[in-house]
Amino acid sequence: MNKITLIFFFALIIYSCGEKQVKPELENITASGELPSQESWNAKVLFTDNGILQAILYADHLKIFDQQKVTLLDGVKIDFYNTEGKKTTTLTSLRGKVDDITKNMFAIDSVVAVNDSGVVLKTSELMWRNKDRKILTDKFVTITSSKEIIKGYGFTSDEKLSNYVIRNITYISSISQEQEKK
Repeated sequence: MNKITLIFFFALIIYSCGEKQVKPELENITASGELPSQESWNAKVLFTDNGILQAILYADHLKIFDQQKVTLLDGVKIDFYNTEGKKTTTLTSLRGKVDDITKNMFAIDSVVAVNDSGVVLKTSELMWRNKDRKILTDKFVTITSSKEIIKGYGFTSDEKLSNYVIRNITYISSISQEQEKK
């Protein structure tokens, strides 16, 4: 009886030590099937021009795809700086994308930008265009300042949110009118 138990025990050990082929789960595959060439968590990227700080990008998760020339971001925050090194605007979004050729940045989902004067921009998606440092979108936007609230479709601005245009305004109200309604 002991011999049978001993043989059974060794057979079980040999069987369980056999080579199993486990397929790992593949995450972060884009539509083309490309895996990221680089990934980073809690990333901080500085953007400079001739040694002058232009912006700091913070991302919870950053994935670089070399073949597609694109960087995907999760948990995005960008601080923009003026030529004197003073922070002028902060932009946040749940997701983002950087075109690695043009260096244009797209903020996607729950986008909020706030400048140092208290102007707040809210939208679902926008683009920061690198060549002229403009912020733009064709989506619905809400701009809130100390004086007014403006809502509409289509938006273009400098990155400081100090000179902006809303193309199709659907609502405008002064803050004093809003406070009287409350």
